[in-house]
Amino acid sequence: MTSNPPIDDAAAVIPGVPHRWTALTIALTAIGFILFWPLGLAMIVYVIWGEKIAATLRGSGGALDRARQAADDIGRNFRDEFRPRRASGCGAPRRTGNAAFDAWRDGELRRLDEERRKVDETTAAFESHLRAERGAHDETRQREEFERFMASRG
Repeated sequence: MTSNPPIDDAAAVIPGVPHRWTALTIALTAIGFILFWPLGLAMIVYVIWGEKIAATLRGSGGALDRARQAADDIGRNFRDEFRPRRASGCGAPRRTGNAAFDAWRDGELRRLDEERRKVDETTAAFESHLRAERGAHDETRQREEFERFMASRG
């Protein structure tokens, strides 16, 4: 009569998780130690205790699901906090609860936006002026070169 080896309960709970050392886990551990020793150490911990830790987390009332949900919430809050909210590309400031300060800040931001618009208009006008001046200068120089050429021929 043949007896089957005992089945690790943690491995049975999570199919597909390696429950022993394989060529892949050994190679990843070696690479982890070569690149950065904590990676190799983390790989050893994963191979030895990873299945039991995952099974414990899954069996503890959804602790793993709660942790994932918390991480998702943190990411969502971070994105919402830094998402651009105004046409100028800057994030809209949060309200402080002090109406006087919020009104002053909004006025200053409007003033700065107006200043930025004026600077942009002045820059565009100056660049247009430079293009026109260069064109006139190039035209004058080309005319002089043509006249020298004609004089040398004649």
